[in-house]
Amino acid sequence: MDDKVKNKQWHAKWIWLKDEDVPDYRKPYRLAYFRRVFEIGEQPGQRLVVNVSADSRYRLYLNGESVSVGPCRGDLQTYYYETIDLTHLLRTGSNILAAKVLHYGAGAPAPAAIISSGAGAFILQGDLTDEDGTKLEQLSTDQFWQGLPDYSLTLLPEGPDTQVGGLEVVEGTAVPVGWETLSDETWPWSEVNVIGDAVEPRCGGHLKERQLSERQIPLPYERDGSFLNVVRYEGIPNEADLQTFERGESPLLLPAGSTAVLELDAGEMMTAYLRFVMEQGSGSEIVFLCAESYETPDRKKGIRDEHEGKSLYGNREVYRVGGNNKYGPETYETFLFRTFRFVRLEVKVGDEPLLLRRIYYRETGYPLELKASFACSDPSYSLLWDISVRTLQRCMYESYVDCPYYEQLQYGMDTRLQCLFTYAISGDDRLARKAIFDFHSSLLPSGMMLSRYPARVGQVIPGFALHWIMMVSDHYEHYCDLALVRRYRPSIDAVLDWFERQTGEDGLVGAMPDSYWSFADWVPEWNASYGVPVTGRSVPLTLYNLMYADALHKAALLNDRTGRGDTASEYRLRAQTIIKAVNSTCWSSDRQFYQDSPGVEEYSQHVQIWAILSGATEGDAAEQLAIQLIEDNSLMQVSDAMAFFLFRALSEAGQYERTYRLWDRWHEQVKLHLTTWVEDAISQRSDCHAWGAVPLYEFTHEIIGVKPTMAGYAAIRIAPQPGPHTWAKGSIVASHGLIQVSWVNDVVNGRFTLQASGLGGKKTEVCMPDGSVSVFENRDEVEVVCGARQVEKMKGVGPERRLYKQKVCLELSEH
Repeated sequence: MDDKVKNKQWHAKWIWLKDEDVPDYRKPYRLAYFRRVFEIGEQPGQRLVVNVSADSRYRLYLNGESVSVGPCRGDLQTYYYETIDLTHLLRTGSNILAAKVLHYGAGAPAPAAIISSGAGAFILQGDLTDEDGTKLEQLSTDQFWQGLPDYSLTLLPEGPDTQVGGLEVVEGTAVPVGWETLSDETWPWSEVNVIGDAVEPRCGGHLKERQLSERQIPLPYERDGSFLNVVRYEGIPNEADLQTFERGESPLLLPAGSTAVLELDAGEMMTAYLRFVMEQGSGSEIVFLCAESYETPDRKKGIRDEHEGKSLYGNREVYRVGGNNKYGPETYETFLFRTFRFVRLEVKVGDEPLLLRRIYYRETGYPLELKASFACSDPSYSLLWDISVRTLQRCMYESYVDCPYYEQLQYGMDTRLQCLFTYAISGDDRLARKAIFDFHSSLLPSGMMLSRYPARVGQVIPGFALHWIMMVSDHYEHYCDLALVRRYRPSIDAVLDWFERQTGEDGLVGAMPDSYWSFADWVPEWNASYGVPVTGRSVPLTLYNLMYADALHKAALLNDRTGRGDTASEYRLRAQTIIKAVNSTCWSSDRQFYQDSPGVEEYSQHVQIWAILSGATEGDAAEQLAIQLIEDNSLMQVSDAMAFFLFRALSEAGQYERTYRLWDRWHEQVKLHLTTWVEDAISQRSDCHAWGAVPLYEFTHEIIGVKPTMAGYAAIRIAPQPGPHTWAKGSIVASHGLIQVSWVNDVVNGRFTLQASGLGGKKTEVCMPDGSVSVFENRDEVEVVCGARQVEKMKGVGPERRLYKQKVCLELSEH
């Protein structure tokens, strides 16, 4: 985020409907339309650039074309506005700027991730100028704009698990058709209420309720998409008509008084605005629901597109057809995007026939540009790659989101992984930078940080605050942005200080507050405590102590790198103290594992993983622990949520060859015809959760083997992990560009050949499977050959730990 002072001059006013125009004060939400009609002459080179925002959501149109949706998700202290160039849509004659705005008040079924003030508002600033920049007309929101209340929308509460914006019931007869295109007085437009200025004009520093800030990420993309096929149908008089409708060749005519059911398959998980185009059919009712999967009556999913003996379950929404075709076919579109693979429509036709012209969707999401690639001798890995890319894409919008179907909330641990996956395949760190700022903005006076943000309801998961520190460290390792590190040092200090204040006489961080959720993972043995280890006890958690130690190590490096050596030394000492306490109180010499809490005979993979990652155990001991955490099935097992860290621990302990069996859980999901990765295999709640997109990291950083050994890829290490593969090729995005690697393990001829390009002259260390190491400088391409061998176990300290220590030494040596 750019925090430099920019005193933008606002002359636009916040506006809203006049009180007497609000149709129903009992509703905790308000939908309103606003417009400004203006004329353009024949003068060439006229331009229009606008800044626009609203409380709570808007869609902006110029001459009937949708041009922007927002505002970007933030909070009241950072209330975003979008900047949109509308020049290409200007036309000679009458032009119409129009906006549809929905405000979520207290008690409204609002999206969990959208923070609103107590009152609806809309603002737009823009001047029509000539080619020299001279103002021809001011179009900013003021008393000359017009407003129109909506009488068509009812928002109903969602089911207990979904929090994405309520269920729409829309009366088509009450929709002001053509409101965004008609400049006449077809509808009763009236004067607006000017609420006030964007910025307090007087002295005194009184802050407005919404502190406007320019959007820092690109607008979401939108593109039309069609359903792949009709899975099931009822009440269609002519099957041939359905087939031509399915192919988009002709509309579907439903007789008066009839009832029809259509179940549509998009072919993959989708985030999109649903759109229905129809004619006639006044009084007809379309009830629709969105679903991720077909399910049995007892809500078991199984093969996702297998529909025999199964049904689609979900929240039901309603559109009641108006039948007004005076200005063309009637079109309904959901105000917020929906998440679905399947959509069920139940159509009850009224007293006149209904002509369904088209049922389709407008796909949306963050405009992620995929630059990386991967393929190997096992073609099934390509499918894992493709599904992972799609999963990540579906979990990116105006923030990272945990699951697009149920919550659309940005959680700390989830987001850290999503950032790493994005760095590898795209190199675009804009959404990551916003995420880092978002969580920083959630800092509490105590020094603790919210687990998810932006969010209407605060929640604390203490471990997620530590993941935020790791998120800042990850960004530094990939981009070497010291300004960003300096910006967030105070918040890093605050979080670490909170944990330090919880340290007891035994040297351990003690039990967490009862009001906090000490979540670790969705483990069957922890179901009763909602993912919290050591069920039902208020005790120190070994896991949190080890995570705290790891965060201290990372914070020490960041402080060293930004000139705070004393703080770095303090953090290293605190990490050593915590590790010493863990080793003396939590290690079971009988079981040869770390306990989940001191003296508690409960053991999980999670604690062993973080013992390795934090450096509590190193060398041969770490290697043996890594082997046993895989081989001993009595340990509580990580779910999809923590799988990434299991890979990291095995890599760090020199046991990466043991990870290849772990891919079975992803291959099993492929067998279930999933198109995105599940939240976890136990609850089977969400079918799209980006913490499962682990292949994006493993295939690029481990199998083709590219990692930075100095921050910002100032130095590079290529250490492929062939495993069972005979060849692999791919690319990864580094800060300087795309690095491409291919290798062939030719057992027949006894040669392992590696080629790499895009090194950009950086110092590059190539570590081959036979243990040989070659170092190159000032080269863009290299080729290295050794004998064909399987990957050997790496003795002593694992490669990740060696890299970590090497990186600290290298970077400190620069001082």
